[in-house]
Amino acid sequence: MRVTRDNASPIEITLSVEMEPEDENPFLERSYRRTVSRINIPGFRRGKAPRHIVESMVGRTALLQEALDFMVPETLDKVLTDEEVSAFGEPSIEVTDLEPVSFTATVPLEPTIDLGDYRSLRIDSEPVEIGEEQIDDVLSRLREEQAVWEPVERAAEYGDRLNLDVNGEIDGELVVDDHDVEYVPNEDNVLPFPGFASNLLGLAEDDESEFTVTIPEDYPREQYAGKDCQFKVSVLSVKEKNVPELDDEFAKSVGDGFDDIESLRSSVRESLTNQAEAAARNELEQKSLEALCEAAVVNASQILYERELEAMQADRERMLRQQGLDLPTYLRFMGKSTEEFLEEMRPNAERRLVGGLVLRKLAEVEEIEVTDEDIQTETERLFELSTGEDAEQENLDNLRQFLDSQTTRDNIRSSLHSRLVLERLTDITQGKLDATEDDPESEPSSEPAAEATDADPVADATETEAEPVAEASEDNQASA
Repeated sequence: MRVTRDNASPIEITLSVEMEPEDENPFLERSYRRTVSRINIPGFRRGKAPRHIVESMVGRTALLQEALDFMVPETLDKVLTDEEVSAFGEPSIEVTDLEPVSFTATVPLEPTIDLGDYRSLRIDSEPVEIGEEQIDDVLSRLREEQAVWEPVERAAEYGDRLNLDVNGEIDGELVVDDHDVEYVPNEDNVLPFPGFASNLLGLAEDDESEFTVTIPEDYPREQYAGKDCQFKVSVLSVKEKNVPELDDEFAKSVGDGFDDIESLRSSVRESLTNQAEAAARNELEQKSLEALCEAAVVNASQILYERELEAMQADRERMLRQQGLDLPTYLRFMGKSTEEFLEEMRPNAERRLVGGLVLRKLAEVEEIEVTDEDIQTETERLFELSTGEDAEQENLDNLRQFLDSQTTRDNIRSSLHSRLVLERLTDITQGKLDATEDDPESEPSSEPAAEATDADPVADATETEAEPVAEASEDNQASA
């Protein structure tokens, strides 16, 4: 086997490989054994025909083509070891010839990263303040969640809930045919057609009504735009929403119950504060990472950017499959080509890769490591969070076995490491390391933020959406 090495670039290397017959033969033998077990050859039992017979039937090229799937990657692995090349990511491979088998591999090397004067980076952060109106909003949502619909003996008003039988015809065609359907008339309710809701006002239980609605000219469904729809409506029931009073009795009905309304308000304030602090911390981490990326000089192989784009595409395809879609169907619905889809994702892929690389470099420079003791402490914390007083011993044993598995511990190590690196970065951008600038042993706390349980109705009602920190986890750096 002849190998030619091109070291022209500091961030990638090109290897040209030309194989000899003795190099190809073991792979062709494997290809033959796969092929002979799949085909019927007259005069031989399946799987027993000699190689030269199989080769004469399917052709040497066919055996070679099948062998390439394992011949090229396995040969490249050997070449990388022999040449003492450490690939930072999956190489780009091109087969250039079959007689003899020859290929070139462009191998991305570890990027060069200069963080610059990162210790001088500063990011302003705003203090977290929770106003009384925010608490009132949450309490209002909690009251709405506990509201009940009760029958009334009066005419319908906006905001009531009506049970209706509805028929609607356009040019003799039945376009609406609903029975015992629940409907809440509001000024902004445009179903089934704009103007329908206002015609229900004043109707009471057991009332029947016929009316005509003229559909607007700009209605999205052009076949109905500008036409009249004749409706026949029977009101089966009228209900109004009764919202509980904001008092001590209401507080006792929320979740596991609170002693009084002030206890509930205090809990809401605490939950809002925790969420606001988490959102502020997330925003600070995002801005700090952006500042670090902007200050850093990153020189990485273009192959790494392409691999990151491929990873993001695979992530999107997994998400779509979970929703019962595939990428081609999604793209047809969005009216985009695959090329347009990838180009839209490319900037995010580049940001994600650069973010991961600079955080990896920061961890190296700041000598941030996760010890086995750290992992054990986190494992015990997770075990305590996941168990209750009535947990069965079998479930506890299974949980302990899961947490003690090597895969789980590796994931915990990665998560802890990412957390520590981001905490160190925000400590830097907040100027907290000024007093210990020459003390790399001064580690930030690895304690996680306060967590709200899924069963907490107050936490559910106060839940807000925060922007995620750039996806720069160690998954993006695992090829190192």
